[in-house]
Amino acid sequence: MKKLSKLFFIASLFLTSGHLTIAQQPDNQSGVTELYDFSVNLRADYGSLSRFYSIENSPERRLRFENFFKDQLSKLEKFNFNKLSTGGQVDYLLQKRYIEENLFDLSEEEKEVTQLKKWINPAEYLYELEKKRRRGLHLDSEKVAADLNDIAKKLKVATDELKKENPTFSRELTRRAERTIRGQKRALNSVYDFYKGYDPQFTWWVTKPYEVLDKALDDYSKVLSAQVDKSTLPKDDGSGIIGNPIGREELIRQLKYEMIPYSPEQLVEIANKEFAWADAELLKASREMGFGNDWRAAQEKVKMSFVPEGHQPEAMLKLYNESVDFLKKNNLLTIPPIAEETWRMSMISPARQLISPFFLGGETLQISYPTDEMNHEDKLMSMRGNNPHFSRATVHHELIAGHHLQGFMNNRNKEYRSYGTPFWTEGWALYWELLLWDMDFPQSPEDRIGMLFWRMHRSARIIFSLNYHLGEWTPQQCIDFLVDRVGHERANAEGEVRRSFEGNYGPLYQLAYMTGGLQFYELKKELVDSGKMTIKEFHDAVLKENSMPVEMVRAILTNQRLKKDFKSSWMFYNK
Repeated sequence: MKKLSKLFFIASLFLTSGHLTIAQQPDNQSGVTELYDFSVNLRADYGSLSRFYSIENSPERRLRFENFFKDQLSKLEKFNFNKLSTGGQVDYLLQKRYIEENLFDLSEEEKEVTQLKKWINPAEYLYELEKKRRRGLHLDSEKVAADLNDIAKKLKVATDELKKENPTFSRELTRRAERTIRGQKRALNSVYDFYKGYDPQFTWWVTKPYEVLDKALDDYSKVLSAQVDKSTLPKDDGSGIIGNPIGREELIRQLKYEMIPYSPEQLVEIANKEFAWADAELLKASREMGFGNDWRAAQEKVKMSFVPEGHQPEAMLKLYNESVDFLKKNNLLTIPPIAEETWRMSMISPARQLISPFFLGGETLQISYPTDEMNHEDKLMSMRGNNPHFSRATVHHELIAGHHLQGFMNNRNKEYRSYGTPFWTEGWALYWELLLWDMDFPQSPEDRIGMLFWRMHRSARIIFSLNYHLGEWTPQQCIDFLVDRVGHERANAEGEVRRSFEGNYGPLYQLAYMTGGLQFYELKKELVDSGKMTIKEFHDAVLKENSMPVEMVRAILTNQRLKKDFKSSWMFYNK
C-alpha cells in the first residue's frame, strides 16, 4: 500500500511538474504566449488595487494607479519584442495599448480635477478619514464629529462663493465635479457604516454631523451641476433622448484605439455602399412576393406574420433548431455539446423593452414580446418587429455561432486575454449573418426581407451614430432615418436610438456590428476562399484566440510578424 502511495505521489508530482512546464511554454498546445504571466498578474493586481483604492477621483487612487501603470509599462518593455511569437507580439501590443489608455484617462482626470480644485476641495479631508477606516484604526470620535461639522460649513461657504462668482463649467468638467463629490460622499458613508454601532462613542458623537454632511454633499453636488455651461449641453430635440456627442477628434482617437484605420466619413461611405446593395436585394425580394418595387408593402406583409401571444418562445426555439441544423449540416464549426445543452431563455420586461425592443443573446436568450402591461399600439409594434422572418436572421447572432458560443469559448481559451472589443464581439456575430446569406440560409423572399431588414439596420447604425457624434444629426433625425429607410416600427426605432445614446454603450458600439462583420468577412476571403484553411478550421481558430481587435486576429492566423511601433493599416473594405 505504501509503495502504491509513493508511486501515486511521484506520478502526481510528474504530472504537476509537466503541467507547469507546459503552462510556461508559448506554444499552441498550452494555449498561452510568453505574455501569459505578465497578463494574468496585471489583471489580478489591477483588481486588488481597484478594490482597495475604491474612491473615484481621489488623489490617492489617481497617484497609485499612475505609478502602477507606469511600473507595468516598464515591466512590459523588458520583453524582447522581436523574439516573441506572433501571439506574444499581439499580447504585447494590446497590453501596451491598455496601459497607455489608462494613463491617458488618468492624465485627463488630473487636468479636470486641477481646474475644479477650488470647488471640490472643501470635503477633501474625507479621503484621509476613509484611508484610516480601511485599516480599522480607532478614531477620536469627538474630533471626527467636529471635522465633519467644519466640512459642512465649508460647503456652505463654497456654495455662497459659487453663487457670487457664478463660474461656468463645460459638461465634461461638470460630470467630473459630480463624480468627485459622489466619491467624497461614498468615503463618508464608508467611514460611518464601518464604525456606527460597533463604537458607542462614534455613534453618539458622529451620527448627527454625519447626517448633516451627507445631505450637504448632495445639495452641493446639485449646486455644482447647475453651473454647467448650457451651450456645451446637447439639446432636447423633442425626442426626450439626451446623449453625449463626442465630436470628430475623439471619434478618430477611439477608432485608432480599436485599430480601425478609417475616418468617420469613410465609414459612413462604406455603410452607404452596403445600404445600396441591400436596397437592390430588397427590391428583388419584393418583386418575388408580387409587390413590384413597393418594398414597404412587402415588408408590411412580413411584419404581419408575427406569432400569437404566448407562442414567441417556442417560435424562437424552432428557429434556433433550424439554425444549428444548418451549421452542422454544412460542417461550419465545432459546437461543444455543453454549449448546446446549457443555453436558456428569459423574457425582457416592458420597461427594458423601451431600450431593447428586440431579443438579446448570450448564454440566456432574452426575448422581447408584449405583456399585458403594454398599451395596444406598443403590443402590436413589438409583435410586428419581432416576427419570425426578422428573428430568423439573428437567432444565430445571439446564440450559436454568435454570442453564446463566443462567451462559452472565451471562458475556455486564452482567458487571460481580456481585450474585449465590440468589433470582435458584435462583428463576429454579424459576420454569421453575412455568411449565412451567402450560403442561402434564407428559404423564401420573406426570409430574405427579414435578413435584409437587419443588414440595412446595421448599415444604418453606422450612419446615424457617426452623424450624431459628429454633431450633424439630432436623435429625432436618427429615429426618422430608421423608420423611413429601414422600416422600423417607430417605438422600436426610438428604443434603438435611446439604447445607442443613453444606454451603457460606447460611442463606437453601434458601428462595430457591421464594421467588425466586414473585417471577419474579408479575413474569411483571405484565408478560406484562397484555400489556405477550411471554413471549419477558420471559424474554430478564431474562437480559440479570444476577443481582440480583428486585425490582431488576422496577424495571428496569418502568422504575421509585427513591429513594436505597430500602427493599424489593414484596409479591409474593397468593394
